[in-house]
Amino acid sequence: MRKSVYYEGQDLEALANIPRYQNWIMSGFRRHLKGRVIEVGAGTGNISARYVSDVEEAVLLEPAQNLFDELKRRFRGKPHVHPVLALLEDLSEERFAEKYGANPGSFDVALMVNVLEHIEDDALTLSYLFDLLRPGGALLLFVPALPWLYGTLDVLVHHVRRYSLDEMAKLVSERGFTIQKLCYFDWLGVIPWFITGRILRQRRFSERGAKVYDRLGVPIASFVEGLIEPPFGKNLMCIAHKPNPRSDAPL
Repeated sequence: MRKSVYYEGQDLEALANIPRYQNWIMSGFRRHLKGRVIEVGAGTGNISARYVSDVEEAVLLEPAQNLFDELKRRFRGKPHVHPVLALLEDLSEERFAEKYGANPGSFDVALMVNVLEHIEDDALTLSYLFDLLRPGGALLLFVPALPWLYGTLDVLVHHVRRYSLDEMAKLVSERGFTIQKLCYFDWLGVIPWFITGRILRQRRFSERGAKVYDRLGVPIASFVEGLIEPPFGKNLMCIAHKPNPRSDAPL
């Protein structure tokens, strides 16, 4: 029987209303989002809402009941969007595979935004996604970067880790994916995260601070990163694909 999951992190409320930041993330992924998409850890659908109208079908996995209720309500009336109360490994069960077409090689895109860092066995998770993707399918990952930046805010939201560039490259490549793009993201965000999480050691997210950064910091950071790839950043963005023996062309 599936174990009940409850997400108790306070960050979702504090970070719910940061549209500029979320749109910035999606600007790097948008052209890859097409066909059948599986999103792991969809939460309440803040990221999902930014792409589901542009894809053929979206299967949104969320294991936490308290988040799933809002996710399901949010996409009611969209027949091509399927919120599923399940963990990724649950998809191997016949009832899920049949109902949502979650068979090996059945998805064009796998998306995880601020999710992989919460999972103990991240390698196994990527192996599951590799199997679910069709040849040429895209893997889109957004994770926290810089292990030395790990602080009280990471503990607050149950981050298992922050990734270095080399660690992420090795992890993704060893699962069989070919990396198309792997880069730092949000160089400016390193400063407030370091101050609040490492120096002040705060144990609560500031909704006001998040909104201020979204309004003032994001335009500056995104403008600079549009001109030059930053040598460091608060996050990593990874775009990879499952090799296609016939063309080896990414989606």
